Amino acid sequence: MALERLSPSRASDFKLCPQLFKFRSIDKIPEPTTVHQARGTTAHLALQNLYDLPASERTADALYDLFREAWSELRLDEEFSDLFESTEAERSWGLESMELLRNYFAVEDPTKITPLDRELDMTEDLDGGLVIRGILDRIDELPNGDLVILDYKTGKAPPERYSLPAFFALKIYALLVRQRLGKTPVELRLMYLNGPTLYRIPVHDRQLDAMDQQLRALWQRINLCIETDTFPPRVNKLCDWCSYQDRCPAFAEAQSEELSVAAVG
Repeated sequence: MALERLSPSRASDFKLCPQLFKFRSIDKIPEPTTVHQARGTTAHLALQNLYDLPASERTADALYDLFREAWSELRLDEEFSDLFESTEAERSWGLESMELLRNYFAVEDPTKITPLDRELDMTEDLDGGLVIRGILDRIDELPNGDLVILDYKTGKAPPERYSLPAFFALKIYALLVRQRLGKTPVELRLMYLNGPTLYRIPVHDRQLDAMDQQLRALWQRINLCIETDTFPPRVNKLCDWCSYQDRCPAFAEAQSEELSVAAVG
């Protein structure tokens, strides 16, 4: 079996930990849905729909209403149906989500923005069998014609000195935009609503050329791992939040060592 296509998020998984990539993309082991994921999905949908309204109607109250409408639909999905223990817990989650959405207006004035596209489904063949597919949150065209791409985050922003790796997926999207539109975005933006915090970096063709090469090398490494059925785990600071800890070889080895030490003691 060879890799047929790759998303920016799964490419990020492999860079972080090849074993995580295997659990998610090869074994397709489902992960438990969390209230944080539910908030992110619902907030993204509400922000997408906000820009369907006339500019003058893009208010905080309108965004809250859109969030409620989005959740009324999503909560019927099996994925979210048993997420909350009680109506009170769900209501508290909703109020916290509203507070988070309020932060959006501290970063941008949606009445002055006309996105070129939102939730853009991008599937691009970069030649050589390299097919990348992902959903881009938003792309804006500035008055001078320049393009800016933006990703919403409902989690907490990392310290700025650690923020650069978070742009990896957006650089891939910038590469896809250049492929599709024949135009290189001038800036990438990560908007963390929990804060709020906005990180911005410039982008240029030289960076995207390097990303193209990096992506091709990553594709080859993934195919090699598939061919040899070898996906080495990579212990990192995010392991504490990984839902696959109970089956991860790295943690199985660590637990085995602890038991051996305990037995000797």
